[in-house]
Amino acid sequence: MKHWEIINYSIIGLLLLFILCTIKPVTASIHEYNNEGFIPKSNAFFFHGGSEGLYASTLHESSSSSSDKPLQGKSFIRFEDVSFVRTTEDASKQNKMQQSTGLVEAIIFEVKDRESIGGAFLKTNAICCSPELAQAGSCTLGEVIIRKGKDNQEWPKRIQTSFAGTNVEAKMKPETIEINSTGMYYLYFMFCNPELKGTLIQGRTVWKNPNGYLPGKMTPLMSFYGFMSLAYLVLGAIWFLRFVQFWKDVIQLHYHITAVIALGMCEMAIWYYEYANFNSTGTRPMGVTLWAVTFSTVKKTLSRLLLLVVSMGFGVVKPTLGGIQSKVLFLGLAYFIASESLELVEHLGNINDLSKKTELFFVLPVAFLDSCFIVWIFSSLSKTLEKLQMRRNLAKLDLYRKFTNCLAVTVLLSIAWIGFELYFNATDPLSELWQAAWIIPAFWMLLAYCLLGVICLLWAPSSNPTRYAYSEEMGDEFDEEGISLTSSVDIATKLERKGLGEDLEEDKRE
Repeated sequence: MKHWEIINYSIIGLLLLFILCTIKPVTASIHEYNNEGFIPKSNAFFFHGGSEGLYASTLHESSSSSSDKPLQGKSFIRFEDVSFVRTTEDASKQNKMQQSTGLVEAIIFEVKDRESIGGAFLKTNAICCSPELAQAGSCTLGEVIIRKGKDNQEWPKRIQTSFAGTNVEAKMKPETIEINSTGMYYLYFMFCNPELKGTLIQGRTVWKNPNGYLPGKMTPLMSFYGFMSLAYLVLGAIWFLRFVQFWKDVIQLHYHITAVIALGMCEMAIWYYEYANFNSTGTRPMGVTLWAVTFSTVKKTLSRLLLLVVSMGFGVVKPTLGGIQSKVLFLGLAYFIASESLELVEHLGNINDLSKKTELFFVLPVAFLDSCFIVWIFSSLSKTLEKLQMRRNLAKLDLYRKFTNCLAVTVLLSIAWIGFELYFNATDPLSELWQAAWIIPAFWMLLAYCLLGVICLLWAPSSNPTRYAYSEEMGDEFDEEGISLTSSVDIATKLERKGLGEDLEEDKRE
């Protein structure tokens, strides 16, 4: 291995280690607050406490304290050990005998009711009630302006916590808010008093759906992973039976296909287990998620490499990859590192908290390497088809034409789906269509499965392997850079014969 390759591998490995060490674990349905500050906006200060898609409770009960164990079938948001800590300077200015010397409010609302928070309905940009609005009787001075719903006067929900006297800390009472309407819910902690600037929040909130802690937009994916696990099991069983039946006629390419199928089975099973564990506990253990992400990344990498080597005619048109094998492996390694980094950030970190530049830092390398795979695959397919046409090998030519058509349809579907995905994300910035969000990742997994199924169908082991297996009778093979794969001994023999023929011609002339 060259020195520059060793240096590149070292840099990539250190980058992946840095991402893994500095990543902030996400608990999703359990939102942790670790001494985080409030952000000023208009005449208020706010802190985003979380947002999740929640389904309506299937078992309705009145809201109760967190000491009462919630029953199965309830959907709720529960506040646990939430407290607010203000600055010592602010606390020292207050009257020791006064009961309320600072107010912090927890506001829970459904995204469709977002216009009910703040003074938009009063034709003002203010979020907190001003003396003029209070004098007009529109709101209460020092509180967040909220317009109650016509059908439900209890929503949006407001929970107030006050600092007492000169106390630095104010603890929020444990409370459970039951959710009786399906929707995307947002939680904001807010205060209107400028003297509370510098206040920090700590504690956590627990968000639960009727059937578990899995966030609403992820709930359908658990069932989908279970379905895909069975689909890979069926494909693996059929492939295994064919593999055993014609094991004497299998080629090296069949082992590659078997590895991809096995990884697909493991990937879907681990993701199902990870989601089921998340649903029952509300947290995502880093170890389980790391295994799931790694299996997924390895499977995606090997799938792309499988498409590439098949397109190059490996095992069909040429016996080896020749001098480009190192380039293929390097591209695969680079894709694995880039994809693993992105998946770790998405599943073990919170990509919503990243800036656009940081997000592009992880997304662009994967997109660039994917485009490299696509260009290389189709250019290799073109050369392979050209070779088969020149040699008039109709059986293999028909095989590769079917594969090319299938791959072209896959690429067109991918481009169309990327356009739909961009449109979906652009038109739904607040996740109002959260119930349909699971379809986006599900499509890519289903498309990959279908493409693998086509490869299994076209290159299935059979009693007549000559229709796709490499044959030495096809003549000299050339790699992608035009270098002959014929042995150096054969080349030397041809040159020697050519030289001998020229010497005989000269002797005749003399």
